[in-house]
Amino acid sequence: MAEHWEIEPSGPLQGDVELAGSKNAVTKLMVASLLGTGPSRIRNAPRVGDVDITASMLRSLGAGVEVVGDDVVVDPEGLRESQVPASYTGMNRVPALLIGPLLHRVGEAVVPLAGGDRIGMRPLDFHLDALRSLGAEVSLTETGIEAKTAGLHGARIRLPFPSVGATESVLLSASVAEGRTVLENAAVEPEVVELALFLQRMGAGVELKPDRRFVVEGVPELGRACQRLGGDRIEAFSYLVAGLATGGRVRVVGCNQDRLVTAISTLHRMGARFTITDSSIEASATELRPAAVHTEPHPGFMTDWQPPLVLLFTQVDGMSILHETVFEDRLGYVDALRHMGGQVELYDQCLTGHECRFFESNWRHSVVVRGRTPLVAAELTMPDIRAGFAYVLAAATGQGRSVVHGVGLLERGYDRVLEKFTNLGLQITPG
Repeated sequence: MAEHWEIEPSGPLQGDVELAGSKNAVTKLMVASLLGTGPSRIRNAPRVGDVDITASMLRSLGAGVEVVGDDVVVDPEGLRESQVPASYTGMNRVPALLIGPLLHRVGEAVVPLAGGDRIGMRPLDFHLDALRSLGAEVSLTETGIEAKTAGLHGARIRLPFPSVGATESVLLSASVAEGRTVLENAAVEPEVVELALFLQRMGAGVELKPDRRFVVEGVPELGRACQRLGGDRIEAFSYLVAGLATGGRVRVVGCNQDRLVTAISTLHRMGARFTITDSSIEASATELRPAAVHTEPHPGFMTDWQPPLVLLFTQVDGMSILHETVFEDRLGYVDALRHMGGQVELYDQCLTGHECRFFESNWRHSVVVRGRTPLVAAELTMPDIRAGFAYVLAAATGQGRSVVHGVGLLERGYDRVLEKFTNLGLQITPG
């Protein structure tokens, strides 16, 4: 694995990108497979580091995990351990999701503190309160989470915010709890629905209501399932923007249009032109306009889409605004864009859309970009997966050779990212 990339701007990025299955869904389905009575298969899995980390974590508990090409097979038969080794502390968000399945299988769970990108506090309160409502005794220690139960039971739970992780935790736990669980103000992202469908294939009684409610009728045990992952909508948007930011034309193949409705409409308002078929989406533009965008839970504009979008704003004539309402500390990466010559300013006000939950706080969660700005080469270190992709685009649009460190983050979250950028024409020398 390379430690850094040397990137030489090579003009417009053009070509096709074959998308993998969703990175944000695959690990959740791997965890759900632990609830079954036999091996489950996940197809079209992305080749990303998070799959390897999660597979290793499940094996440490005694489960069998086999990765064959684009398929991941999880066999829960040998699962006997209740403790996830401390060596997995901070690697990703999976440990918190393992609590429900471990309580069901062995009656207790000890998991390390979750990690993931440093984009905000991402507290576990919603997870832990929901587990307590379902009948678990849960305590948060300095090193992790300890939980035990004599049996999970249904409950009525309302999330203070439609948290993706907390929603997934409830679905995993409630599917094998005794009785009915009603989860209000749930996240309904495509990846969450993908998990619900997988659990349903395993035999869970899961129903999604129109008003952000999941109703789950618990069953004593689940069976096995086989499911093909839908295309990764973050990967799709990222590469579409790669084409637009460099004045090129990129077609992404393998992500349904319905996963990108808000992304497409946002770019369309900016002047992008689209050719959309049942299997592909292509974007191009002769001239782009500025925009004002705020992130929201699905079906709003996705928070993971905003770093590439902010980079695109630097290449658009006029003033654009981005208001981040999901994670309070996601805009730290703009310092690097400023270092490269971007006219980007941060504010602690809610500059577009409604007043969000960070209103009148000290978090600088809105950004104003004045474009078009020619960017200059720089040496950068990726702070997180999505900002890392934006750094690569900044280097691709800049003047001169840039060096980007920490590319392992990209390889953790984007399928075969070096190969795909190279196929689009970007000159990258791994080092």
